[in-house]
Amino acid sequence: MKWLAIPVVSAIALALAGCTQQELRGYLPGEPGITNHTDRITGLWVTSWIVLLGVGAITWGLLIWAMVVYRRRKGQTGLPVQLRYNMPIEIFFTVVPFVLILGFFAFTARDQTIIEQRYENPDVTIGAFGKQWAWDFNYIDENVYYSGIQVQPDTTPGAAQGEIDPASIPTLYLPVGKTVEIQLDARDVIHSFWVIDFLYKKDMIPGKTNYMSFTPEREGTYKGKCAEL
Repeated sequence: MKWLAIPVVSAIALALAGCTQQELRGYLPGEPGITNHTDRITGLWVTSWIVLLGVGAITWGLLIWAMVVYRRRKGQTGLPVQLRYNMPIEIFFTVVPFVLILGFFAFTARDQTIIEQRYENPDVTIGAFGKQWAWDFNYIDENVYYSGIQVQPDTTPGAAQGEIDPASIPTLYLPVGKTVEIQLDARDVIHSFWVIDFLYKKDMIPGKTNYMSFTPEREGTYKGKCAEL
């Protein structure tokens, strides 16, 4: 029975490794509850992976079973009995993928509708403008405008080569617990406004205003970037 120890211990270690927050979130960035939408997005992502892994396990299991059970035995010649036009199997292979696609579409459409829903009277309205190579932020309610500049290298003594000067990074300030609407526009080319830990990004297209509506729920500093780069 000693030969069982290594695979059993390995299986237990693998199972326990899947209990960390990173694995439970499907390796998505950030933490739970950063905005009112992040948990919903994570749930859709993880549930989709669980379903797909189950389908993959069944598919591979059937393939391996067929290869083992119906393998060519010693002394056998010729082809085995060929099965064609098995209507129940063909219906099954048609219906199951259709049901899966319909399910993924329904749950995605449900969550997307909720996430894309604009607030009727948001507490905070901000205009964000993408440009080469920075962001401009217009705090519309307070009539405050911030014009971003391209990030600059840190020239202070002792700074590592290639390090960025934090003071040159465009910074967007959002209140926790307040409904926020960001109006997204572009000054030149197509940009993509992406706050990584929010698990949400949207294109900024010249001549077209897009919107992001959410409620920040956890205080912190979150990195943003243009996903078109």
